[in-house]
Amino acid sequence: MEEQELAEHCKQGDRAAYKELYERYAGRLLGVCLRYTGNRDVAEDLLHDGFLKLFDSFDKFTWRGEGSLRAWMERVMVNVALQYLRRNNVLSQSTPLDKVPEVYETPESSDIETVPPEVLMEFIRQLPAGYRTVLNLYVFEGKSHKEIATLLGINEKSSASQLARAKASLAIKVREWMKKNS
Repeated sequence: MEEQELAEHCKQGDRAAYKELYERYAGRLLGVCLRYTGNRDVAEDLLHDGFLKLFDSFDKFTWRGEGSLRAWMERVMVNVALQYLRRNNVLSQSTPLDKVPEVYETPESSDIETVPPEVLMEFIRQLPAGYRTVLNLYVFEGKSHKEIATLLGINEKSSASQLARAKASLAIKVREWMKKNS
């Protein structure tokens, strides 16, 4: 079934279409939840909650061309993950500043490209929740610091600072991985 046809069947409440939608997109959407939570069990719970929300919200979905269904579903999952993080006050839990460098050397992009994507994603999962959330919103969702600040209830400077610290932590992990694996 094509994406548009699948979306239409889901809008009509077709359970077979729901099943196909789940089978087609669950892996990718679990990855989105995992990127935000860093915990597989929590990510699986959020995936379940997110699909329930999706199924209940299909009347709000508007087809805008190929890829619009996936984009809409990812946006819903990101919002479910952010709600979880806010509700559990995870974003206010921080890492002591002495454990995170203020300045860092950015690894060469050619170095980063040699690190397998699953290793990079594991490094992201290991970041403190605030750093990981800001990094995800900035890098993967393309949000500005102003938008991130609004979404998370923080100021723009905090967003920029958390992003810088996330990058610093990732740079260290990439360099260490490069030393061990080159």
